[in-house]
Amino acid sequence: MKKYECPCGYVYDPKVGDPDSGIAPGTAFEDLPDDWVCPKCGSEKEFFEPA
Repeated sequence: MKKYECPCGYVYDPKVGDPDSGIAPGTAFEDLPDDWVCPKCGSEKEFFEPA
């Protein structure tokens, strides 16, 4: 599973997930809910690029 980076520098790592947002470890970026946003700056998924 690939990591994805937000323009603000936050990197979503599927091995870690996003526990603060209820995203379990092992969740691929593609499987994140459509309304998930960057926990650091609030950017939407569409602005993330493969890291």
